[in-house]
Amino acid sequence: MSEPRPVAADLATMSEFAQDGIISKSIVENDHHKIILFTLAAGQELSEHTASVPATIYVVSGAGTVELAGQEHEARPGMLYYLPAELRHAVRARDDLVFLLTMFRT
Repeated sequence: MSEPRPVAADLATMSEFAQDGIISKSIVENDHHKIILFTLAAGQELSEHTASVPATIYVVSGAGTVELAGQEHEARPGMLYYLPAELRHAVRARDDLVFLLTMFRT
């Protein structure tokens, strides 16, 4: 992995949607963190899965649901979700949805 370096990202400019699809763009990736910008077109979802490291989901824009261990939460701008390692989770877009996923490589 590379050495950590400063990053300035214009999320509005980076956000683009694929018709009936999902786009992910890596913003930061180093030995300690991975930050990914996800855009989900309305009706798309990341099906239930787990991650081996702790993570956060921060909703930038749009609307949908974030499911954590079987419990649904409203996804709307400004919402932050913390996911311990191995937590079952899923994300569903009701409208075009933009969120940041930060993975903590501890």
